[in-house]
Amino acid sequence: MSQFAPEIEIRNLNVFYTSNKKAVGALKDISVNIPKNKLTTIIGPSGCGKTTLLKTINRLHDIQDDVRVEGKIYIGQEDIYHPDHPVPELRKRVGLVAQRPYPLPASIYNNVAFGPRLHSKLPKQELTEIVETSLRKANLWEEVKDRLDSPAADLSIGQQQRLCLARTLAVEPEVILCDEVTSALDPISAKEIEDLLYSLKENYTIVLVSHVLRQARRLSDYIIFLYLGEVIEVREAEEFFLNPQNEKSQQYIQGAIGGGDYSRF
Repeated sequence: MSQFAPEIEIRNLNVFYTSNKKAVGALKDISVNIPKNKLTTIIGPSGCGKTTLLKTINRLHDIQDDVRVEGKIYIGQEDIYHPDHPVPELRKRVGLVAQRPYPLPASIYNNVAFGPRLHSKLPKQELTEIVETSLRKANLWEEVKDRLDSPAADLSIGQQQRLCLARTLAVEPEVILCDEVTSALDPISAKEIEDLLYSLKENYTIVLVSHVLRQARRLSDYIIFLYLGEVIEVREAEEFFLNPQNEKSQQYIQGAIGGGDYSRF
């Protein structure tokens, strides 16, 4: 990834889960760069640390008492794990779209307006413009423009996931984290989300966790392959899938370990 300016630099990252006073390493000495305005996908077998790594990028582990994080993560020039770094500001810069959509128990309009209201006091007209712009970016505006006051829960699950993406976009993040965002969707809705992510990567740094190899190959600029909490290989996506350099990478793609399979491309 050296030919591109990194948006995120991860250095000597270790994550431990503590149970019965015994620390168990979930991530082991991770050092990797994630380039700006590209889509980087984290792949690997179940339980290898994909979601754990994703959550470190906006400090979601802070809310868990049984997790200890060591190391440094820089976004731009800022160490986000510095004790003085403002976590609310970080969560604005780094949005997260979860595996299942979780719309707020509110109207469609208020779901999208929630973040901008939280971070600043805006005139009604400006707020409404942000809501429309965000829904347009998420390819949802035409479907909901006549029912913005309706409950978000009335939307289909695919629409709810696009709404959650619009809610993330409304606070103008620099980085969008996506945790298996199509796994709960039907094929048509999943394709809509994939198309969205592909179009958004021109303006945002996107980090995706995926267990579907064909999706990772189709969408990704870069691949981070994790195995048992360690980075095994980091390469441009096409090079990774055509010519993986590590034996474990080859085994994963071929389905010998962890469920990877060429037939899924």
